[in-house]
Amino acid sequence: MERGERSCQAVLPFGVAALDQRLPEGGLRLGALHEVIGGGNDGAYAAAAALFAAGILARLEGPVLWCLTYPDLFAPALAAAGLHPDRVIYAEAGDETAILQVMEEGLRHGGLAGVVGETAKLPMTASRRLQLAAETSGGLGLVLRRWRHAETAARFDQPNAAVSRWRISTLPSAPLPVAGVGRARWQVELVRCRGAKPGSWELEACDVQGRLAVPAELADRPAAAADGQHRAAAG
Repeated sequence: MERGERSCQAVLPFGVAALDQRLPEGGLRLGALHEVIGGGNDGAYAAAAALFAAGILARLEGPVLWCLTYPDLFAPALAAAGLHPDRVIYAEAGDETAILQVMEEGLRHGGLAGVVGETAKLPMTASRRLQLAAETSGGLGLVLRRWRHAETAARFDQPNAAVSRWRISTLPSAPLPVAGVGRARWQVELVRCRGAKPGSWELEACDVQGRLAVPAELADRPAAAADGQHRAAAG
């Protein structure tokens, strides 16, 4: 019965065929907990991970609860990824234990588009509680794994109850024919997902509607060549 209920849960497609086809239900499962990590330890990777989460939430309706311990979130950047600051409720907590508790309360509330929590640690017991709260309300839970010390980063591979795990790395922008900076690019990696194989895609970062896109020169390649590149990146 539990498997049957979960199979009927709603999903949010990314709108990128290669990515959505890799996910078991054709998109990111709602009513579930997912975790996102930057591909490195510096601020650029952490920002990319946050904007990836913002782009997901931008395509859902309703307010967003964003739980954090440091007030370093840049609202205009969220808006550029489609998440208008007026939709965001900020909850600044004293430590990571409080972050997870506030996340759980927010997910149980049921009136939110999603709940984001920035934390280095995601213990199994806490993640199970978050997953259960998300399943009960149908809300989307996103854990942004952030750390400021190498020893904390080493704990990232410890198991937890999140349905999927994503890693976002920054890539050079495409050159423009005129002076300026092109649309940001990311390496979007599906590290782990229930019912799906890992994968990696080079994509253009979220636009003002929160949507990812395949770079034009990659979209024009034969499918077999593009798939080969994704497999190589995943390896």
